[in-house]
Formats: sequence, structure tokens, C-alpha cells
Amino acid sequence: MMSSDPANAVGEDTAPVPAPGLTVAAVARRLGVAPATLRTWDRRYGLGPTEHSAGTHRRYGALDVARLDLMRRLVNAGAAPADAARAALRTDVTSSATNAAELAAFDTTVDTALEPLFDDLTGPHGGGHVIALPTATPSVRGLARAAMSLDSTACTQLVRNSIDRRGVVWTWDNLLVPVLVGVGQQWQNTGQGVEVEHVLSESVTSALSGVVARLSGAVNPRPVLLACADEEMHSLPLFAVSAALAERRIAARVLGARVPHDALVASIRRTGPSVVLVWSYIGRPGAAELLAELPAMRPAPVVLAAGPGWGELPPGIPHVTDLVDAVARISHAVGV
Repeated sequence: MMSSDPANAVGEDTAPVPAPGLTVAAVARRLGVAPATLRTWDRRYGLGPTEHSAGTHRRYGALDVARLDLMRRLVNAGAAPADAARAALRTDVTSSATNAAELAAFDTTVDTALEPLFDDLTGPHGGGHVIALPTATPSVRGLARAAMSLDSTACTQLVRNSIDRRGVVWTWDNLLVPVLVGVGQQWQNTGQGVEVEHVLSESVTSALSGVVARLSGAVNPRPVLLACADEEMHSLPLFAVSAALAERRIAARVLGARVPHDALVASIRRTGPSVVLVWSYIGRPGAAELLAELPAMRPAPVVLAAGPGWGELPPGIPHVTDLVDAVARISHAVGV
């Protein structure tokens, strides 16, 4: 019986009409890269459109897009573009079981001669859709590209790979801080990029939380409390401190953002911590004075003030300058 829908009517001598291919602009939007980058990958590595009809421009087919997506993930993971292109061309992308994250495990440095490939989304000026990274390493540019592409999977994998190879402190100082500062600078310059910051922050938090989840047999019987000051929203550094401590088998409890002073006091009384670290970035009048009463509680914790938001601190409360300083002071306080 013939179908009543002309679109579904296929006669004996009629072949199905293939779906039209995609233009460069359409593929660029789908993958989150610049059209110029796609043209470069086509010219240099042969990763271009393969569909062609007489009288029309070449179009990207499904397999072309799959290879380009794999290419993008490998480059984001830090592979040299030439290596990534070779892997993309030899990989069977017709299988839905292909795990691009596993294929992205290239432990190699991006060839500096090919770094212009990154300049469409990361560059020296930071205007528009560009993250300002004037002296960035290839790994930093790779993470920035993944963040600008809103590729949370790639961001998380890049951070996890770096932590596995170099540790939390090195990853924070040399990979994460440059990208986070660049994203923040882009927002300050243009008012755009909040979605990039959210994707990157969630990915970083996931990777850091994974380090903490692997902790077993903590060496500190009394916990370490990590909290943001009242009204402070920037809690990501607390997760970095917690993960760096976990590498040293020191257990910490992250209270998170916007911890009212009364809630912090109640938490100290409830848990009896050995160390309390309070983070402040934006600053708040009178916040430093509230810290003065914390060391007087029993059992008395070591109180540390971290971040640039503190003014003059009460006597006996040190100001933590960076992640290395925080980990060193906490480790000393718990006897590690």
C-alpha cells in the first residue's frame, strides 16, 4: 500500500535522498570553533568537507563532523594539532562506541609553531569572544578553548589529567588560575562570558571533588573547616584547598559560599575543628573584626584568613597568600 505522505513514498526505482551537508559556518557553530580554524584544518591536515554535488560548494557530512569533533577534543586535551589530525583520520568514527575522552589521553605538548590554531578563541587582547592569555602555555590555551566551547566534559578531563600528572597545587597555579583570570577579565571588558565561567567552575569543582572522594584514612582526628565569608560567592578556591589537603591525607569540610558568621560559629562548636580557614575575595566592612572571637572558642582552632578581601586583621590571625601557603599552614597545624 502506498504511503499517503509524499515524503515517505519511495518507488522501486527511487533511492532515498541523502540529507544535505553542512556549511563551514554551520559546523563551526556546532563545534564551537571559528570558521577560519576549520579552513586551516582542511588546508593543513585534510580534515575538510567530502560531500560535493555539481554546481555547489563542498559540504560537511556526518562523518566529516565526527572527525572534526574528535580533532577538537584531542587538541583541547593538549595534543599537537598534527597528531590530533592523524588520530582523527585513522579512527573509525562510524561507531557510536568511540570514546573521544579516552582517545584524548595524549601526554604531549602542543607544537608552538601551530599555536595560531588557538588564536580564534584565545588571544592577547581579550575583547569580544577572546580570552586574554598573552603569555599562556599550550595547556592553558587548550583549557580555554574547551571552556569557550562550553565543553564541560573536555574541561573536566583536562583538569583531571593535569592533577593526575602534576598534582593539585601545580594544576591550580599553572593551569586553572590563568584561565580563570582570563575568563574574569573577558567578563569585565565585555560583560559577556558568564556561561563560560559557570561551565569552567563546575568542571573544575567536579575534578577537585574527585580528588577528595578518593581520600581514605585521614591523618587528622579533628576536621579542617573551609568557609567563605558572609556574602562571599567565590567558593572555588576552597575546593582547591580541600583537594590539595586530600592529597596529603588531611580531611577538610567545605561549608561553601556565603556562610553567615553565626553559622560559622555554630559549625565550629559542633565539629571542634583544628583549623578554620575563611576565604574572602570581595571584602566586607567589619568582617575582619568578627574573626577575632573565633580563636577564643573551645577547643581553640587555628584561624586563617585567605583571599584579597581582608583589610587589617586582628592580632594572631595570619593572612594566607596563596594555595601553597594555605596547605603549608594547615599541614603544620594538624601535625603533618
